[in-house]
Amino acid sequence: MQRLKTAIFIIIGIIFVGVLLYVLLPDRKLESVETTAFVKHEQEEKQEEPDANRTAVEVQKQIKVEEENDNSITHEVKAKVREVVEGALDLLIKDQRIVAIGDSLTEGVGDESENGGYVGILNNTFEDNNLNITVDNFGKKGNRSDQLLKRLEREDISAAIKEADIVLITIGANDIMKVLKSNFLNVTMEPFQEERVEYRKRLTAIFDKINNLNPDIQIYLIGFYNPFERHFGEIKELGMIIDNWNNDGKALTEEYENVSYIPTSDLFSQSTIDLLAEDEFHPNTTGYKRMAERILQYLKESDGDSDINKAEVAL
Repeated sequence: MQRLKTAIFIIIGIIFVGVLLYVLLPDRKLESVETTAFVKHEQEEKQEEPDANRTAVEVQKQIKVEEENDNSITHEVKAKVREVVEGALDLLIKDQRIVAIGDSLTEGVGDESENGGYVGILNNTFEDNNLNITVDNFGKKGNRSDQLLKRLEREDISAAIKEADIVLITIGANDIMKVLKSNFLNVTMEPFQEERVEYRKRLTAIFDKINNLNPDIQIYLIGFYNPFERHFGEIKELGMIIDNWNNDGKALTEEYENVSYIPTSDLFSQSTIDLLAEDEFHPNTTGYKRMAERILQYLKESDGDSDINKAEVAL
């Protein structure tokens, strides 16, 4: 955030200098006009004593050359000012920082390439497209929403958020798992509904904390998928539980102007391609690539005409 403010001050300074140049440069033309009038006056006074070495034609040629030089200097300076301003604006657009926080999906657990999951794929994509965008990964395996809320107090994480333009969050899957482990032999909706209310409260606190650290940031909550669909598809309650929690997260994001929801459930549902790692819970490299492509799609939609629109994830 501080880098953004610094860049803005630099651009304001450049534009201010440019305005001064635009204001002051016309004075050079005024000098040329005054010089022309003075020369003409001198010519009129010396008409009776013509200078053989400096005819009126030569004087006019000199005046024309001076005016052309003045115009040339004016155009060169203006072009240079324009070039510097456009360069500064280009740097401002490209120089972005993204912070990824949350659970094992952010850490990249299950990625056989050990590249850091969707975060590593995004980093590689930005590098391949020569974009000055960095992604800091603060994902931690097993993190629940209550634990993430506490981690936001860490100096390194809070400092990164203060300087960031975008925050990507994966959180909630471990909250569901905690309830599931306690009720696996008798899966009913009631305990999940009760915990979902608490999850929404903690998620609200997470958004508020991030906004307090950086009011200008854009937050994306990444939804979770149903990893049990393949082996426990007959337990319909599991799918309903995940859908309800995702719907709650999406509804909460709509209460904030700077928070958006990115769905991923459809990327893994009824896929004919193996998208899960050996643990049958986390995405494999292909699954993370699908997530990265979806996330990049949403970043493009909110980033206007930035160069990020040129980036494409290689699938």
